[in-house]
Amino acid sequence: MITDVPGITVGHYTDKENITGCTVILCPPNTVASCDVRGSSPGSRELALLAPDKQMQEVHAILLSGGSAFGLGAANGVMKYLAEKNIGYKTPWAIVPIVPSAIIFDLNIGSSSVFPTQENAYTACQNASVNVEQGSVGAGTGAVVGKWSGFENAMKGGIGTASMKSGEVIVGAIAVVNSVGDIIDSDGTTIAGACINGKFSEPIERLEKFKNDRLLTRNTNTTLIVVASNAKLSKIDTHRVSQRMHDGMARAIQPCHTTFDGDLTIALSTGEIIAPIDFVAEIAADVAAQAIRNAVRCAKSLGGMKGLQD
Repeated sequence: MITDVPGITVGHYTDKENITGCTVILCPPNTVASCDVRGSSPGSRELALLAPDKQMQEVHAILLSGGSAFGLGAANGVMKYLAEKNIGYKTPWAIVPIVPSAIIFDLNIGSSSVFPTQENAYTACQNASVNVEQGSVGAGTGAVVGKWSGFENAMKGGIGTASMKSGEVIVGAIAVVNSVGDIIDSDGTTIAGACINGKFSEPIERLEKFKNDRLLTRNTNTTLIVVASNAKLSKIDTHRVSQRMHDGMARAIQPCHTTFDGDLTIALSTGEIIAPIDFVAEIAADVAAQAIRNAVRCAKSLGGMKGLQD
């Protein structure tokens, strides 16, 4: 799990009735972060300060949420929780927690008028631990995959986590998978996605759908990935890791980074172990792909969408 990285904890808030939720990743002190946004329809808050040329060098938590743009307001609950614990960027006047946030669109499943609030995100912080539930929970509660063939043929997405240790280096990922594309295993077979007449589609069918531009679910798809490592990386190198994380996304989702997706990655460095950037980045791509696959493998049926756990 991503919590195999020392100091990282994760908490969920899940609303099964309205089919939405949020997930918080709490970071240890002096965590460096950067990001890379490749989807054309992202929803985010405070990501600009993660650019490698920006002055801010630390983050205190990451919020992933359902609720589309409405869900971004839930970050205030994480800030409240951290401020109460005297955690944040210290200025002469106040402590300001830095909480970059990103959302998925889940208003097309469950209620379209209920979304995670700051109180819900505060609860997620209180729930944070090293044990991470996967599947149809937290920010992945309303996630759906394989929407390229229409919502009626899609399957349940979710949230998944994975990690790898090599020597003293530990790299862990958590992914919220709500993609227009199908989820692909390491051997090239489809794990979950558009299922028509009981069968997964061939790649040529996906291609034809895009060729004819008949997608029914525009701008309602996003995969969010956070990778943490205990490697000591500069902000520039952390940014490079966030770029390479998209390699893992492309291995596990076909297609990804479309004009209909808001795909983005966030990389965290807790700064304990010296390690080469390319070594960390390649592991990050691998665990990102694993986390995506685990998200759908653990997903349960919800809102009329079939999950693999059922």
